[in-house]
Amino acid sequence: MPLQTIRIAGAIFLGTIGAAMAQERIKISSEWGSVTAEVVDNAATKALLDMLPLTIPMTDHLRQEKTGSLPAGLPPAARKRAFKNGTIGLWGPDHFVVYYRDGQVPEPGIIILGEVKGGASIFDRAGSVAVRIERED
Repeated sequence: MPLQTIRIAGAIFLGTIGAAMAQERIKISSEWGSVTAEVVDNAATKALLDMLPLTIPMTDHLRQEKTGSLPAGLPPAARKRAFKNGTIGLWGPDHFVVYYRDGQVPEPGIIILGEVKGGASIFDRAGSVAVRIERED
């Protein structure tokens, strides 16, 4: 195998390990408990991380999600229509969402910010709740 090919393969491998080790996590906590989410790498998530820590009052919407407003809008990023239990996302520029059921949203979809590991079923109850979002150490 030529030396150049080995160098390229090694760089790709090390780049993959570096990306995995650099995975950002946030903690979302409330009086109902706390969960950890791994965030995706996009402009909206980077802007969210710069806002942390923050507390958001959230309300139940359609018995599938908790929603609340961020103090400022986040930059646009790619959108998806499907979500699952544990998806955290952005509906409008400042509309933070934690989904505790699977489903789909209408066009234009949501900006995916990350995923709660193990699901977000702690939020599957009627009523409002204040959540605190912070970087996980």
